[in-house]
Formats: sequence, structure tokens, C-alpha cells
Amino acid sequence: MLISRVVSARTSRVEEVPTPEPGPGQVLVEILASGVCTSDLTPWLTGPAADADPIALGHEITGRVVAVGPGASRWREGELVTGLGGPGFATHAVLDADLLLPVPAGVEPAHAIGEPIATLEEAVSRTPIHAGSRVAVVGLGFMGLGLLQLARTRAPGTLIGVDPNPEARERALALGAHVALHPDEVAAFVAADGSAGGSAGGAAGGSVPGSADPRADVVLEATGVTPGLATASPLVRPFGTLCVVGYHHAGTAPFDMELWYKGATIVNGFCPDHPRVMRAMSDALDHVASRRFTFAPLVTHRFGLDDVDAAYTLMADRAPGFVKAVIEP
Repeated sequence: MLISRVVSARTSRVEEVPTPEPGPGQVLVEILASGVCTSDLTPWLTGPAADADPIALGHEITGRVVAVGPGASRWREGELVTGLGGPGFATHAVLDADLLLPVPAGVEPAHAIGEPIATLEEAVSRTPIHAGSRVAVVGLGFMGLGLLQLARTRAPGTLIGVDPNPEARERALALGAHVALHPDEVAAFVAADGSAGGSAGGAAGGSVPGSADPRADVVLEATGVTPGLATASPLVRPFGTLCVVGYHHAGTAPFDMELWYKGATIVNGFCPDHPRVMRAMSDALDHVASRRFTFAPLVTHRFGLDDVDAAYTLMADRAPGFVKAVIEP
């Protein structure tokens, strides 16, 4: 089999290694698509330590079962699956049979990657979005646009998207947002009647439906940076909910104490529990199967195994038009 591993800062190398055999409770999967995740960006940027082995990345896998180990009889050779595990930037991977689900019929592998939408669905499932709710998504990259689609399955009354990138705001409107704001427009928006700001009314085709208070019942933060938290806080109404879904790996990530005085609820959108993530993945894949969630406008770039560095470069540079890259070995 072939595998791409990071050998130094910003440099990966494809190597040939023996194809592993599945052990008890495992399956061998031929990888058809593997998503490039921002959580792996830092290892790619820094590379391994001088005395360390190369780094194998990729954990957003869709593939075809090619061999089944003892105790994994629920799977058959030839079935398309997605789930948890890795490394994904390779032609094959051995995965835990209990951490896999079938790819919905008629959905191409690159549009059925279960891991990222499972983490989003799990976070949304613990957030009180009800029919008619006012929901705001701050940060309209891959995660934010995914959250926007998952929030829409709950039949909110109003969907608000916030991002400094005009391309991202246009994508949000195309995916069902009623309002698309630049972060600089948020203060005027929450102080007015919901129609303030250039793109708030015009781009969405009119003023915002709902009550006179333009603030949201639920705000989903998907930026992973402190300015995103600062933008999200004033959008939360009194006794509303802020769900922090963005990965705040560095810095202090301070919260606006106005959330305290507003009686807001804070939800940690991260989930370390595999059974919960797999349950959420099942629900998320149902949304994919019913076309209520689509990867089509989110997967903007595809690369072969020898171009992993090109995919990470686009992500690191925040290249125009980039949302999500997948590796197709």
C-alpha cells in the first residue's frame, strides 16, 4: 500500500509499506476519499521533531471494505463505509468495525465523509434549536456552513450567518441563511431591528423574520479564534445559548462576561466519546441520504495522494474559493 506522511515542516512524502491485515473486530478498507482537516494543520506546518518518526495524518475516511477480520462479520467485502479512524492519507487503512457506518446509497464517497459532520451533529444535538428559533452561525468555513445546514434541519425561523469573507457569506445565503453579516455589521444589527447592515437586508432579500429583538436564541461559534468568540457574544439574546464548536487549540479563549449577566447557557461543542459521535454520525448520514445536508458546495478541491501538501497549503493560505479539500488516493 501507499501512504503519505509528513517528514518535515510543510513537506510530505509518499512511501510504499506492507498492507496490514485486519485483526479481531477490524476491517481493511481501501480508501476512496479522506478529508483534510484543520486540526491536522499544525503537525503539517511544524513537521515531526528531529528524532521522531514521520507523521501520518488523515482521519475523515470513506472507503470500500476489502477484508474482514474475525468478529467483524457485520461487514462484507465491497461495501462502502465511512467512520472514525486513520491514517487516511493512504490507499488502505485498518479500522475498527464498530466505528463504521454504511455510505448512503447514491452518494459519492467524497460527499459522504462521516467524521466531520458527526462532530457537528453531536454538538447541535446538545444545543436547544427548536422550530422557529433564531439561530446565528459565526464563522462560515467548512464547519460553519455544515452547522448552518444542520441547524436548518431543525426548522429555525431565522438563520443568520457571520463571516468577514464575502464568498463565505454568499455560500451561506445559497444554503438557506436569511441574513449574511460581516463581523463589523454585528453591533449595528443587534442594536437595530434586524435589517441593519448592507448585506443583512439586501443580500437576503428583505428584513429578518421574527421578533423585534434581532439577537439569536442560539449562536453556534465555528471560528476557533478569540475574535470569533467576541463576535458571537453580542448576538446571544438574554437567556439564550452559545455553543462553542470551533476548536480553540491555542490562546486563552476568553468569554465576554456580558454572557453571564444575560443568563446565557454555554455549550461545549466538543465530544470525546465515540459512541455518542457514532450515534450522531448515523443521524448526520440520514441528512445526507435525504439531501437535507450536502457536501457538494463544501468540497471545493480534490487532490491525489502525492498532492497532500498542496491541499494543506490552500488551507494555510486561506486561498480564495477554498472551503474543503479531500484526498482521493
